[in-house]
Amino acid sequence: MQQWVNGTIIEKIRWNDQLFSLRIDADVEDFSAGQFTKVALDLDGERVGRPYSYVNAPHERPIEIYFNTVPEGPLSNRLATAAPGDTLWVSPRPNGLLTLDEMPPADHLWMLCTGTGLGPFLSILKTDAPWDRFERVVLVQAVRHARDLAYAASIRSLIERRDEQLTVIPFVSREPTDFALSGRIPAAIADGRLEARAGLVLSPDHSHVMLCGNSLMIQDTLQVLGKRGMHRHRRRQPGHISMEKYH
Repeated sequence: MQQWVNGTIIEKIRWNDQLFSLRIDADVEDFSAGQFTKVALDLDGERVGRPYSYVNAPHERPIEIYFNTVPEGPLSNRLATAAPGDTLWVSPRPNGLLTLDEMPPADHLWMLCTGTGLGPFLSILKTDAPWDRFERVVLVQAVRHARDLAYAASIRSLIERRDEQLTVIPFVSREPTDFALSGRIPAAIADGRLEARAGLVLSPDHSHVMLCGNSLMIQDTLQVLGKRGMHRHRRRQPGHISMEKYH
């Protein structure tokens, strides 16, 4: 049976009409960067919950989640209208295997995400682990419109502190920009644009890839990377790709 603790919203951040973050005071158990919790509300006599990755690092409080509203989605739309002081339910126990502890050694870490899949990557990047383990880290943030590039200040802070190791590459797929790559991540891997922008080769000998976000992006990226001899990492079968699907 699902266990819950009471949480209180401390702050709501509205990035645009569809993207929000909530900072929540809740007594949760220790977690590893990259893991997720579950958040719920009681709606029409039923407790409705879904998983949300931690955006905050394990040592940071309050906890923070990042989400988009879903048409006809009862929970996400109610969360989007919540205000500081409102209460909700939070699962105290973390879940998920999208953590560095689950990964084999590699020289380079590629973190490829769409939309709110950025959340667990920020949690990881705010710890010391990636900078101690990898020579280079490439963070790829793919969105539809430039206005969807949330957490810009947090990313700038990471770049300032980790400039020699960190490369950040934005993708904007539905409008032209003068700073982001266009199109989709899998296509940019296939045609070499992603590696050219990163100044780094994506290979099974030196790279580990973390994928988080849209299931179609993950499916197509797995296919493209498979042509390079890279396959999904499992505990019983070490590989080159770790993943978390959001929808």
